[in-house]
Amino acid sequence: MAAAAKTAPDKSFVTVGKVVKPHGIRGEFSMHLYADSPLLFDEIGSVFLFFGKGRPKRFAVSKWRKHKGMILMTLEKVEDRDRAEELRGAEVLVRTRDLPEIDDDEVYLYQLEGLRVELSDGTEVGVLSGFIETPQQETWSITMPNGKELLLPAVPEFVLDIDLDAERIVIDPPEGLLDVCIS
Repeated sequence: MAAAAKTAPDKSFVTVGKVVKPHGIRGEFSMHLYADSPLLFDEIGSVFLFFGKGRPKRFAVSKWRKHKGMILMTLEKVEDRDRAEELRGAEVLVRTRDLPEIDDDEVYLYQLEGLRVELSDGTEVGVLSGFIETPQQETWSITMPNGKELLLPAVPEFVLDIDLDAERIVIDPPEGLLDVCIS
């Protein structure tokens, strides 16, 4: 499954990371990456930064590299530490139409948000509302009809089917997990 972790403020964008802090004095900054692979930056050539209001602003990617579990990136017209500091906290977006093509058996995470989640017998579990990325595995946050949150490890033994056309996900959660969330 491919991952671009969050939907963006505008459906034409997807959030792929967040600027953490400047790195060095030449405009480079560190970024927490939500996507499975930073290689997408080689394919798209530019990113958009979103500061929480207004329209996302386009920047051409000059270069990027991996460093200690983060991505270090340099953008055109960001030439010193002060300018990189101004980017701190910005969400890094790409246009949905610029995302690389994926295999038929893969989906982007942003496509899953809002899908209804049910058991194989059709019993409603809730709606997929978010994702938690950890080094070990991806965990899905499902909002149940009673308002409680169900955290489901997104592993093949628990996720049986994803049907984007029917807007549903079929799961088989570990024994007892639903009981804890219903009571």
